[in-house]
Amino acid sequence: MTGDDDAMPRLIAVVERQRRELDRMRAAAAAESVVAMARGALMERLGLSATEAAGQLAELSEATGVPLAEMAAAVLSPPEDELAAAGKVTGPPAGRPEGESAGGEPARGEPARGESAGGEPARGEGLGEQALSSLLAGIGAELAADGAELVGTLAEQVLSPLGATVVVLWLLEADGALALLGQVGLSVGEASRWRHVPPQLDCPAQRVAHGAADLWWPAGRQEGDCAPVVGRPGGARAVLALRERNGELRGVMETIWPEPLADFTAEARQHLPALAAGCARILGSRIELGDLAAAQPKAALFTLLDDLADSVLVLRAIRDGGGHVADFSIEHVSPGYRDPAGRPGTDLTGLTLLEAYPASVSGQGLFARAVQVLADGVPQHLPGPLGESLGLAEQTPARGGEAQPATAETPADAAETQSDTAEARPAMAEARADTAETQADTTQESVPLADLRAASFFDGVIVTWRRDDAVGPLTALLDHAQRLGRLGGWEENLVAGTVRWTASAFDLFGLVPRPGAEIPLADLHSYVMAADKLAVKRFSQGLAEYKEAATATFRVVHPDDRGIRQIRVFAEPVVDAAGLVVALHGAFQDVSSHYHTQVALAATQDQLADTEQLVAEERLLALRLQQAIMPPDAVPVEAAGIDVAVRYRPVGQGQLVGGDWYDTLLLPGNDVLLVVGDVAGHGIDAVTGMVAARNSLRGLAITGAGPAELLRMLNGVMCHLTSGVVGTVVCGLYSPDTRLLRWARAGHLPPVLVRNGTARTLPLPGGVLLGMDPDAEYEEATQSLESGDRLLLFTDGLIERRGDSIEDVLGEFVTSVAANLGESPASGLTAAALADRVLGSTASDTGDDACLVVIRIH
Repeated sequence: MTGDDDAMPRLIAVVERQRRELDRMRAAAAAESVVAMARGALMERLGLSATEAAGQLAELSEATGVPLAEMAAAVLSPPEDELAAAGKVTGPPAGRPEGESAGGEPARGEPARGESAGGEPARGEGLGEQALSSLLAGIGAELAADGAELVGTLAEQVLSPLGATVVVLWLLEADGALALLGQVGLSVGEASRWRHVPPQLDCPAQRVAHGAADLWWPAGRQEGDCAPVVGRPGGARAVLALRERNGELRGVMETIWPEPLADFTAEARQHLPALAAGCARILGSRIELGDLAAAQPKAALFTLLDDLADSVLVLRAIRDGGGHVADFSIEHVSPGYRDPAGRPGTDLTGLTLLEAYPASVSGQGLFARAVQVLADGVPQHLPGPLGESLGLAEQTPARGGEAQPATAETPADAAETQSDTAEARPAMAEARADTAETQADTTQESVPLADLRAASFFDGVIVTWRRDDAVGPLTALLDHAQRLGRLGGWEENLVAGTVRWTASAFDLFGLVPRPGAEIPLADLHSYVMAADKLAVKRFSQGLAEYKEAATATFRVVHPDDRGIRQIRVFAEPVVDAAGLVVALHGAFQDVSSHYHTQVALAATQDQLADTEQLVAEERLLALRLQQAIMPPDAVPVEAAGIDVAVRYRPVGQGQLVGGDWYDTLLLPGNDVLLVVGDVAGHGIDAVTGMVAARNSLRGLAITGAGPAELLRMLNGVMCHLTSGVVGTVVCGLYSPDTRLLRWARAGHLPPVLVRNGTARTLPLPGGVLLGMDPDAEYEEATQSLESGDRLLLFTDGLIERRGDSIEDVLGEFVTSVAANLGESPASGLTAAALADRVLGSTASDTGDDACLVVIRIH
């Protein structure tokens, strides 16, 4: 955090920047003279007209990015014979330079010593053949169609002249990542691996992008450094930041040699930085034209920020030669911005943060906060008086109007001191001094409360705050009440003919809040639907006639969504001493939701009787259908040596409409078909699915197929001949002659075998649910039964409980079945007695039907 001791040096730096602005203004005037002299020299030596000479000079400057004044100085420096040669090479502006390819790529040439990146002549150098060749290379770079062509053009000045073999160019993205713009010398695979370099990767390019100094490694990667590198680790490499003249980082350029070098040549150390600077300038122009994406905010983003906050300041860091933050330039000010001094945003245009708020440099002021946010990236929230948040407390006069001395000399005072020795002060500096004085005159009462927030924003900080006026809390409270109640207040002065609406009243009608858009009560009928016009007229006339508060309801069409709104209007007349109505007070309320609720309630009440009747009929139909298929008093199958009992437990009274089903059928071969199933769901769909499954299985059982084959065929029926029927089933064939049970399952729970006072589940054969996979196969298992054995087949609704796994409740069920047999293993319990005991001792809380089949072997 910046301390108070740093305040004075920073303010002095602000004054110094103002002095440099004066120097730049004087230099600009001198540059105009140099440009005029250069045009005259071209006219004299090449025989050009004034227009042709100006065009020749401007075209070279624009194509290469070299400032016009520097280009003019280069024209004035060379001998007469070199200038004539340059004229022959460049030719008229309309023609293509000699030696340039059809696609705009300049001819290869050796760059002249002393040239800067892109062929820019150094100051004091002549514009000879080699200089012009380098300039044309810069033009080719400017006209490059993509990154690969750009790097290819620039590499011509690096690879052959300096002996390098690889040149890689990365563009800095908004999130700090480096995107490969182009390369020369890498294989396709390696170029693909380095196409995107995230900011977290510790590599030479990201080190430079994070602010490290340019890397010059003549012997390759340093010993002990394990950072991944492009190309050969042992080859010499130079990694340079691509920065524009204002210090803005555009990307990184990496140049690699095949072998280590004793040291870099003086030519390489001069040429590569110049080339990097020219490359940054080219990238900057391409980004500004929209050809490339870079880590810079767009105008649309500023518009979005303006819509989200009342006051927005976008600041960009201004760094000194050591990379430290010296100040912040004000890049954007929201249209509704007003600071504690009452200055609009236009007064801050062109200023830096310390010029606008000089006292914010010390303590906990805005400058110190912005430096901290930029350093650690942690947003800061500063509630309280806005003047304190901006660091204006020292500049603010105390209550009573007497100004207190400032704790530090402001830029205005320092600037006035400097003006004693300067010949003249620029108008811009005088305006800034006046601005600072205005800020110092702000009273304590004018500094409002605020909700100031600061967050990192690219290479800078975004600052937003919300102003609260003196009546802000009460106004906000009333606004919230009107918004929540969908209310809008209004008043009308009948004598003066004026009408006032609150902002929420405009919202109810879909109108833009502005003076003159309010609707007088006498004209309100013109804005409502035709069916309500007469009622609104009577309401308006009744207020003047009866002089009593009244209410009315009408409908309007909202212009945004063309929807109909139900509006209720309340009005109270104000009567003077003579008994005349002189004013009206009232409110509008949107009661559309209440109206729609009443309409929906009435429609629901009308449909309720029909729905109840349909539900009753559906339940009765399902109940009769289920009872027809599985009559509760049906006599179970009787065959030699087998006793069967069936129990069915519905969900509740009158809800026998589940999908649980069973079947016990004596087949022609004297085998007994034993089936228990569960079709998913309840109601008519579940019952009809159960009927389809039960009847299909009965028909398939006549074929004499085994249980596994029966389930395979039943699954085909469910998949192809029914719609969305899914369920589980266990199917068994018992032979009384051999006392052998063959059985299969489709996703169902296993049967429970009770023998000699113990109970256990039968081992599970494989098999998925019915109706899921038309190609499913099912396994078959066998179990020998003995006299006195009892076999239980059941659905999961008999035992399952919420919150418990099916394995746990199945284990508890097996234990309880063994306990229900009594003390003697041969207790002689019939199948029906055991079924009653089991059904009475089990409980389920899942709201599902339950079906139980008990088979006793004699």
